[in-house]
Amino acid sequence: MTRIIEALEEISDEYDALFCDLWGCVHDGIAALPEAVEALRAYRARGGSVVLLTNAPRPRASVALQIEALGVPDDAWDTIATSGDAARDAMFRGAVGSRIYFMGEERDHVFFEPIATVEDPVAIERVPLGEAEGIVVTGPFDPSEPPEAVRPQLLSAKARGLKLLSANPDIVVDKGDKREFCGGAIAELYKSMGGEVLSFGKPHPPVYDLARRRLAEFGDPVPDERILAIGDGIATDVLGGALEGLDVLFVSGGLALKETATERQPEPEALDRFLDTQRANPEFTIGKLR
Repeated sequence: MTRIIEALEEISDEYDALFCDLWGCVHDGIAALPEAVEALRAYRARGGSVVLLTNAPRPRASVALQIEALGVPDDAWDTIATSGDAARDAMFRGAVGSRIYFMGEERDHVFFEPIATVEDPVAIERVPLGEAEGIVVTGPFDPSEPPEAVRPQLLSAKARGLKLLSANPDIVVDKGDKREFCGGAIAELYKSMGGEVLSFGKPHPPVYDLARRRLAEFGDPVPDERILAIGDGIATDVLGGALEGLDVLFVSGGLALKETATERQPEPEALDRFLDTQRANPEFTIGKLR
């Protein structure tokens, strides 16, 4: 059974590093969450390392600029590992060919910027769907529209046997009090149609491998038992952490706020019911990261 804690500091001495989710934990898509920022600052002041591990479908430099604009200071984290970087690595190695049909918002065009971590990268060309060898999805064209809006394109892609590279496995996010669809919703629809999907963010291994490599840039590798995964996504952060053999701190006041009846803290019986339905057992739970 999960242990409900009041603050990160109750357990932080047990861990040398955090793999901390961003959206829903450190910011809400509109502004930084002050208590979370202070908790991460305090953890770093005690000698811990913070890897912001996010399913953002963009390079880490782009994410760093984004969170700075939201009010997340750079003294609250050490490095960033994004699903976008893990997926970019695969794309530039030719995972879905060189002629790519792109689904996503204009802000995600940075996904196609040159990459330095791949020797002799594939030359990528963005083309219309009818000329494509593969698909890259960072998200919907319009996050307010359900994935069914692109069913015609997916049907055409499936008929041609195109692989779909998913740069963000998240299904939905909450932007303030507004729920929006993510690239994972499109990927799941394509998979349900029998299409082949390559996924690189949480809960899949590539982004965790990237996080470990970036953490190791600061010194000796940290053993898994000394890493705590933090997140509000039960099917991404919690599942991914468990699959990687990491202890997990579930933030119930994010995507599962209603299901867990979270105000400052989750209602214990509601939390237990939710975790039972999801077949999840995170080591720790907190209402909001603080």
